Amino acid sequence: MTKPTNELFKVAQECREFPKLFQSLHLATCNAEGLPEASYAAYIELDGDYFIYVSELSAHTANLAANGTCSVLFIESEAEAKNLFARRRLTLQCCALEHSRDSFYFNIIMNKFTQKFGAFMETLRDMDDFHLYQLRPNRGSYIAGFARAYTLAGEGLSEIQHRIEMGHRSTAAAKTSATA
Repeated sequence: MTKPTNELFKVAQECREFPKLFQSLHLATCNAEGLPEASYAAYIELDGDYFIYVSELSAHTANLAANGTCSVLFIESEAEAKNLFARRRLTLQCCALEHSRDSFYFNIIMNKFTQKFGAFMETLRDMDDFHLYQLRPNRGSYIAGFARAYTLAGEGLSEIQHRIEMGHRSTAAAKTSATA
């Protein structure tokens, strides 16, 4: 992986801005049996980390507590996509850290949740079965369209690389060369 060049710098900027289009994120966790479970949660972003406030009634809360990892997905809506097969998306592998109610972050983040989502957050804030998690990305991928796939890594996902190692292949071309 390398630091962004000028053209990759623009992609990195686009990638950082993309999650701002959404108020919630898609969340993938694994349960105790290793089975994947998909869900979503409203989020607050702070310094490249994503904070979610989730209930014990949701399976993903127990999964985060048990193994401390998850995958986050931001994906362009089908209605807005120019091509259904090339929807813009950002996938992040994250470490999950729970913040107790007496932690430094708790009041700061909960105030941000209230600013973003309104007074309803004050009701949720007082519910003891809700937990604040910080999702810190450690690697990821950004798909900006066909042949525009990028790998993200490094501190703050500052390293970006165009994924061209395999490329798309055609079965039609393989059949033609096999019969020639």
